[in-house]
Amino acid sequence: MSDRAAAPPRPRNHGRPAVRVGPRSALTLTLASAAGLVMFCWPLVATADPTSLAHGGDAPFLFLAVLPVVIAVVLAELLEGGMDAKALAMLGVLAAINAALRPLGGGIAGIETVFFVLILAGRVFGPGFGFVLGCTSLFASALLTAGVGPWLPFQMLASGWIGLGAGLLPRRVRGRPEIAMLAAYGVVVGYAFGFLMNLYFWPFALGGETQLSYDPSLPMLDNLHRFVSYTVVTSALGWDTGRAITNVVAIVVVGPAVLAVLRRTNRRASFGAPVTFAA
Repeated sequence: MSDRAAAPPRPRNHGRPAVRVGPRSALTLTLASAAGLVMFCWPLVATADPTSLAHGGDAPFLFLAVLPVVIAVVLAELLEGGMDAKALAMLGVLAAINAALRPLGGGIAGIETVFFVLILAGRVFGPGFGFVLGCTSLFASALLTAGVGPWLPFQMLASGWIGLGAGLLPRRVRGRPEIAMLAAYGVVVGYAFGFLMNLYFWPFALGGETQLSYDPSLPMLDNLHRFVSYTVVTSALGWDTGRAITNVVAIVVVGPAVLAVLRRTNRRASFGAPVTFAA
């Protein structure tokens, strides 16, 4: 047997992450995500002290002002030296595709066509790229559909987490098990997105006279029980289930082909060259 025939096969090149996440970027992203989670969960973590109820309504408006700054800081940290021109072009293309896909569902019965591309792209291009794509996709689609409002920063952050999580899934899984894993992830994030978006505006959705209303004087567990009941009644059995089903169907039907195209692009792009701009 010749030496060439006996040589072990070379490992396959699956490409580099499109956005490099260094220790400082990872720390910034972790701290910002923790702060963002508190902003989502403010109805549960706000104090129930009756003496502070006069200022209990200040929290959501403060978070509306702070959250865009948090997102901007994370995006600046991830993009600074961590994305080359080819990755930036890929980000623009995928964000435009997502922005164009989102109006197709129109939110009817929970049909959301924006998340499956985000999941697949985060899977291929890495967690940093997934986070940036989630934020930019929702921002671009909001501009396209006139959906800019106080909910937008919350949607951007939640979508960024979806792309981030897709990039952190086990890398060695391939083939049908990978599609099954991504489909299961699509179900989880379909419900999680609805849960988070409900949580931030739940105190404003109902008056204070129902058994499902937010009551700042109640303990956290009591408000949590009210919120879960509200979510089940209003969205979990309808909108969130529709979103989860849409993710599963899209990933199972077109996921293998889209993954193949994205991985081929990732291998050929050789991400890593710094972005340079002419003076």
